[in-house]
Amino acid sequence: MKIIKGGLVVICLIMLVSCFGFTDKKESEKDIEKQVYVPQEGIKVAYFASGCFWCVEAIFESLIGVEEAVSGYAGGKTLNPTYAKIGTGKTGHSETVAVYYNPEKVSFETLVTVFFGSHNPTTVNGQHPDYGTQYRSIAFYNTVQEKKIIEETIEKLSATVYKRKIATEVTAFTKFYKAEAYHQDYERRNPNQSYVKAVSVPRLNKFKKKFPALLKSEKH
Repeated sequence: MKIIKGGLVVICLIMLVSCFGFTDKKESEKDIEKQVYVPQEGIKVAYFASGCFWCVEAIFESLIGVEEAVSGYAGGKTLNPTYAKIGTGKTGHSETVAVYYNPEKVSFETLVTVFFGSHNPTTVNGQHPDYGTQYRSIAFYNTVQEKKIIEETIEKLSATVYKRKIATEVTAFTKFYKAEAYHQDYERRNPNQSYVKAVSVPRLNKFKKKFPALLKSEKH
């Protein structure tokens, strides 16, 4: 972004077009901390990064078979990253969502399809309007089979959908750091926040329109 006259204007513009900088803590960490999620037997977890985790978490939580989605950080080497630290783009981590799912209701392959179908994987280091290595696209895998599914999906999309090269990183999962409590369920808890209204909700609605058969009922 070009520096324009008036520091306040620059700050306001940055906040209006990026999810970074929204660190409002009017609610205490204790008040909004999710109950500790304890996966039942048979529940698996997959990890995906595709831009602002507020958007990604909401998308995956709307899926049949997904028990929980948690926002956090992964893909880098910095220990104990925080929102402020990853915002510098120097930690190596990307805003990532841990997706806890029931494989009897939704397959890893379907999660991968949703991942690629809910963002532009050809964008390098970001998803509009958020740019930087912390917003890059990453599909993490825990097994050789998961890696194969991701790579085969990329190959298929490259041949049938995208002319530009897919920039998504295919990375072995190592460690996930849960984000601060106020990031969890951010879109649901802050429906009138400017970024949520302008970016998160439209992205979620676009996804829902594209994959109606995969959605939980409104009463869920």
